[in-house]
Amino acid sequence: MKGWHVTESDSQGAIIQQILSEVELHLGGIYTLVTDELVGIDSHVEEVMTLLNSSSSIGKVVGIHGMGGLGKTTLSKVVYNKICTQFERFCFLEDVRETLTNSEGALSLQNKLISSILKKDNHQVSNVSEGINMIKERVCKHKVLIVIDDIDGRFEFDKIIGNLGDFSFDSRFMFTTRYKRALDFFPNCKLYEIGEMSHPLSLQLFSKHAFGMDSPPMEDVAISEEFVKVAAGLPLALKVIGSLLFRRERKFWEEKLIELQGIPSTTENKVQERLKISYNELSHNEKQIFLDIACFFVGTHKDLIYYMWSGCDFYPESGITTLIHISLMKLDEGNHFWMHDHIKDLGRAIVREEDIQHPYNRSRIWSTDDALDMFRNAKVKIFVEVLRVDVKSREHEKELKSVDFKDLLGLRYLEVRYGSIMGDFSQVLPNLCSLRLPHCESIPSDIYMKKLVVLDLKECNVKDNWRGWNRIKAAAKLKAVNLPQCSRLRKAPDLSTCTSLEFINFGSCRHMEGELHIGTFKNLKRLSLRWTNITELIIRGNDIGKFRRLEELDLTSTCLRELPTGMENLPSLKTLLLESGKSWEFLMEEIPRLPRSIKRLTISPPSRVPNLLELTELESLSYLRDLSGLKNLELLNLSKCTALTEVQGVEGLESLTILQMGNCRSIKALGNLSGLKKLALLDIEGCTKLTKVNGLEELDGLRYMDMGKRMRVKYLAKSAARYGKGLLSGSLSNW
Repeated sequence: MKGWHVTESDSQGAIIQQILSEVELHLGGIYTLVTDELVGIDSHVEEVMTLLNSSSSIGKVVGIHGMGGLGKTTLSKVVYNKICTQFERFCFLEDVRETLTNSEGALSLQNKLISSILKKDNHQVSNVSEGINMIKERVCKHKVLIVIDDIDGRFEFDKIIGNLGDFSFDSRFMFTTRYKRALDFFPNCKLYEIGEMSHPLSLQLFSKHAFGMDSPPMEDVAISEEFVKVAAGLPLALKVIGSLLFRRERKFWEEKLIELQGIPSTTENKVQERLKISYNELSHNEKQIFLDIACFFVGTHKDLIYYMWSGCDFYPESGITTLIHISLMKLDEGNHFWMHDHIKDLGRAIVREEDIQHPYNRSRIWSTDDALDMFRNAKVKIFVEVLRVDVKSREHEKELKSVDFKDLLGLRYLEVRYGSIMGDFSQVLPNLCSLRLPHCESIPSDIYMKKLVVLDLKECNVKDNWRGWNRIKAAAKLKAVNLPQCSRLRKAPDLSTCTSLEFINFGSCRHMEGELHIGTFKNLKRLSLRWTNITELIIRGNDIGKFRRLEELDLTSTCLRELPTGMENLPSLKTLLLESGKSWEFLMEEIPRLPRSIKRLTISPPSRVPNLLELTELESLSYLRDLSGLKNLELLNLSKCTALTEVQGVEGLESLTILQMGNCRSIKALGNLSGLKKLALLDIEGCTKLTKVNGLEELDGLRYMDMGKRMRVKYLAKSAARYGKGLLSGSLSNW
């Protein structure tokens, strides 16, 4: 039986965090890979793991190098997934080369590393020197695994991470790069070169994507061999070309083969040329979406971008489906856009080719240098459709004026970071669909909003008396308002006339208080009031049931006095977050019943309440007495609901994978869990009155369990011995 050895001196919190991290990995963390794409990778994995397992100091650093498109990132992710739980802490820093092109790239990498290693999002640093010091003081003492993906000569380890020698002897580092010389900084680095794929494996990978099987049908062997030959052993090319040909007629195959064979073998960037045949098959709208992602939105959440594309009649649902189908991009499990760096480079190269010498004649400008040059020289810029400007590090160039934008007649997306925007914008940017001004000190109040669909003012210096609120009232097409961390807002803006709104985010507007009128938002899909002081949702009749399209309601750490009625009439509601509320009077009443559509439900009293026994009336949460109708529920967190005595219906939660009931001190019964075939984690630590849990022996998928030191649960030993899963329990010695 595998598990964690627990002693009296062990930190229970640290062990639980380790388990939760591994659960995230096994249950679909962001680095989980689709195994049917991993052709021929096993031998590479074994060799890299051998290098990492070296007991000498030389084995502390391994560098994977080779040309783009060979699968370096995939290899590093597979190795990472296999060994990360052997370390106290671990972190995967992806797409470092691209990150370092941004002004705050080094700081961003540091903060991701620190938050991943320390397991807390609030450990953020404000400058690189502070980051190096925190890494030395807080990170180096742990046995860590750190993977740094896609570095080049600009990556300076000592100026971003610190001194390699400060890290624990048991720590391991893995780098991937196209440029072998980028590894010269590490004199003891063990090098692993990944080469082109062999012909048999190339044919297998191509067949998986072109036919959905490991080998081609007999009648297609010859032409498949030809495609494999022109792909030249590049896994990315094999995958993209195969996906393009899937279920296409023979004539199409023959035409594409001739096109590929016409690419000279001496072409400087033969990978991009082979990938471009897939781009050429896209429709106009699909090309616009592809180029937008490649130039701007890799790593960005899809929601606000979808709204912009819909406002431009690009039809993103079908467009993204096509791009995924032909392997030009993916959506990760958090719904962020992902694209291989070669494919991203292809998209940017296509845009550069629109005008090699003059960026202002291109459709998209993502370089701040190019954008500022365009402004300074008053270039005619009627072709620009999408523009991003980040002036955080440009102390003398932060102020942008309306005259800079006056010729941008075709601009549909504008993003300005850390700027001060001045002037009269009433007749400027007539076709703007999406305006994103994160961290801007000053923003115009007379924005032209006739076509505006998305307004994103994250962390802006906007106030209640901003005159732009009146302008927004006339924005008939506005679908999304994103105002997180606007610390100067004292009340929610009046958006009642924006009846098309589907997305409202006031998250972490910590000084926002009072009422929020949402009665006119019949199309609302997502509403976040997390970490605000909003006390009341104003809806006619206090009935939220008319919001038939509402999918997500985030009330984490709010001050709401009560929840509206009619919750059971929300057929689209999938996520309801009720953690750590500041004012929990509504918990003393019966919370409305929940709809069958709910997938994620989190209820947890605030840890800062000095005496949780004051919440004894939690027993009145009658809806917890029958949860059996929530067939799609995947996660249920009732931690520290100390007055709950019984939760009926748990046995009917057939989709449940995680059940957390830590410190539910009054709980006496859970029902029979034998039907929870997907349950992987069960936390009943501190449930001191719970003496029996039936059905554990039937839980094939149960991997992790915490039941504290004073509990004896029938059948647990039998279940563990039968399935050999990793279980944590303080009572192991009592079995």
